[in-house]
Amino acid sequence: MLKREKKEEKKKGGLSALKGLLYGMAVHGSVTAFLRTRMYMEHLFMLMTLGDMLGFPIIPPYYSLRLLPYAVPNIKSWKTRLFRERDFTDLLTQ
Repeated sequence: MLKREKKEEKKKGGLSALKGLLYGMAVHGSVTAFLRTRMYMEHLFMLMTLGDMLGFPIIPPYYSLRLLPYAVPNIKSWKTRLFRERDFTDLLTQ
């Protein structure tokens, strides 16, 4: 019984390695592109709704105040990403 369990574990390990390899070959590039696009869309959304915090009043404050409770957990990280210093090596990774 112990040998069967070890063989099944090896099969599962090999199968998961094969799945990881196929994922990396087939969809990893698309997934990273989709995630990058999502990140840019979130930056744009935060800038449109809470831009008046930074001096960019794009939409009236009433609507941004209605959306504020949903955006509060992301404000600090958004500000640090927006004001982060960038150099030319950042453009190479995009």
